[in-house]
Amino acid sequence: MSTCSVSKGCFVFKPTTKKRRLSEKKAHDFRSTSDDSEDTELRFVTCQSLWNQVKSETQRIQEDLNKQLLENLVSFLSRSHSNFQEKTTEWTCRMKFREIPTAALVLGVNVTDHDLTFRGLSDVLQDNITPYVALLEAKDCPGIKNLMQKLMGQLMNCDIDVDSLEDENCVQVSQNKIRCSMSSLTSWYESITKKTDSETPSKKRNSSSRHWQFPPVVVIFKDMESFTTKVLQDFIVISSQHIHELPLVLIFGIATSPMIIHRLLPHSVSSLLCIELFQSLSCKEHLSTIIDKLLLTSRFPFKLGEKVLQVLINIFLYHDFSVQNFIKGFQLCIVEHFYSQPLSVLCCQLVDIKKRAYSLSHEQCENIRRLPSFRRYVEKQESGKQVALLTNDCFLKEETEKLLEDLHVYHENYVSILRCLHVFTSSLPKYPLGKQIRELHCACLENRVWETKEYESSLQLARMLNKTDLVTMLQQCVEILMSSSGKEFDKAAEKLKEFLTQFQNLEVAEASQERDVSVSSQKELQKKTDLYHLQKTLLELKESRRSKKLTKFEMLRFEVVDYIDSLVRKYLVPADDRTLHEIVYFNATTVLRGHLNAAPRTALHTALNNPHWYLKNQALKCDGGGISNKAPDICIVYKLHLECGRLINLVDWLEAFSTVVTAAEEPNADAASSDQVDDTIHARFIRAVSELELLGFIKPSKQKTDHVARLTWGGC
Repeated sequence: MSTCSVSKGCFVFKPTTKKRRLSEKKAHDFRSTSDDSEDTELRFVTCQSLWNQVKSETQRIQEDLNKQLLENLVSFLSRSHSNFQEKTTEWTCRMKFREIPTAALVLGVNVTDHDLTFRGLSDVLQDNITPYVALLEAKDCPGIKNLMQKLMGQLMNCDIDVDSLEDENCVQVSQNKIRCSMSSLTSWYESITKKTDSETPSKKRNSSSRHWQFPPVVVIFKDMESFTTKVLQDFIVISSQHIHELPLVLIFGIATSPMIIHRLLPHSVSSLLCIELFQSLSCKEHLSTIIDKLLLTSRFPFKLGEKVLQVLINIFLYHDFSVQNFIKGFQLCIVEHFYSQPLSVLCCQLVDIKKRAYSLSHEQCENIRRLPSFRRYVEKQESGKQVALLTNDCFLKEETEKLLEDLHVYHENYVSILRCLHVFTSSLPKYPLGKQIRELHCACLENRVWETKEYESSLQLARMLNKTDLVTMLQQCVEILMSSSGKEFDKAAEKLKEFLTQFQNLEVAEASQERDVSVSSQKELQKKTDLYHLQKTLLELKESRRSKKLTKFEMLRFEVVDYIDSLVRKYLVPADDRTLHEIVYFNATTVLRGHLNAAPRTALHTALNNPHWYLKNQALKCDGGGISNKAPDICIVYKLHLECGRLINLVDWLEAFSTVVTAAEEPNADAASSDQVDDTIHARFIRAVSELELLGFIKPSKQKTDHVARLTWGGC
């Protein structure tokens, strides 16, 4: 298509459908860079199905966690304008003070999670209370004009003329252009509510079943700290003048502290607000629930290794406190595992294992034989079975099915005993194994937890628990084991119930025994009244107290702790010791860090120092740290500046740049062309130096006008 024209213009080209078809064609499966596996499509379907299950579960968890908060906010909105609905004198009296009902919603510093909360809040309000909900962000509202434009645009769902703000007396031009002011918003609200009143009874009944007759107008400030003080002050003062006509409710999204309201707003403005405080669930509690429902369950076959889980938790605790980012990291682990592990086709539900195991190809059987955990398993078998595992594919498939079923049973038992151990260790002084169950889970995945010093100190503290705490812990453990799907815990639950019965029968027996001992000791003291025998008796009593025998309670307490210890040693074996754990566990921490822990400084240095790394151009390949004249100008200038000191002479730098660039040119060139080349090289050098300054590697120096100062790698 020709774009030649006498005058300047903008030419529009409609996109072709070729790119769309290509993207749709590549979206259905994995394409490995190293080899094209036989089960790429099945792996992709399994990965997608698993992620859909995880996604729906996380959404359900978040809805449950935010349910109480949303119910409290709905109740607040119901109370805030109930008097407006009834048109009572109390509301009129209250409006004399022009107070705007305001909810201060403290959500915490995990700002990236706020969008999900506000989205859920908006949906709940629109379903139950009012259809008029506006979500405002500080980046869209630098001034009161922009704020009113955004507010009315969301409420009326039409185009707003911003310039009409300057003229309060302008008239409505058309249906799609309305004056952007609070008075026009009030007029619009009155017309909407009157229109609702004049509807037919059937329509009115359907609408009133969801919304009120005079629904409030809810304005949500998603990031209140980012709004300028003047914008908030002007909006609140203007709104307070129309509150008797417009049932307005404000919701402030606060990330830091409720005191920010009084810091941003003077008393004359904050006194116009009737503020009620709402606190969301802590992001740490939110994360603990997510880990408990997603990782500490046998419902999902995919598992995270100890180091990978620790990376995700560290990013959460030391970077952003974002649960959404944690879930995205978990999603990345799922995709990376199914993409890079050919045997991840066996990472599926228990009912599908048999079918997939028997459909394995010879190459996949060889991949199983190469797994380190399977090699260790083969070495422990007798010679005849070793030969069958290494040569017979059918026998290997049967054994793989059994091993994967054992791994599934291991996960069920592991989670139950882990919860029981957490019941005992979460209330100990100084929390030797951690206060949260995720800390205990990481310790159990890392190595044999019973061999650690923290575990030994936990057992010593558990042997000093009082009877009340011990009985409560045993009752919780019985509930955990009874609710477990593992069949091996029936005997364990019965054993713990026996311990509970013995504790209940122990109190009466100990009381009678102490009474008998005290009576007998008093009789002995009364018989022997001379000084020698009295002294001898007291010494014997003192010695008996030193070598005092354990009471029945202490002996029973030791039995309980030892039994829990035996369960831990039996069921909390690290996952790395289980055969075929590589199929379901993701342990590639280096890959995960490369995706999540960005290193822009390293990437920038690599791009400028070795452009071949990214451009993949063989002409840019240099051996021995040389500088290629084929490299981009900024790369040449960057490598030359690395050879300089704190101050760089621009003239010397230009000469070095010119030498490198003209290194491959003909030596016998005419003067005219050389002058032209020098001007071009000079311009290229100026542009490259400007780009380097823009990236922050150099800055102009005040010491010498023809020098620049380095800012990195030894610069000032």
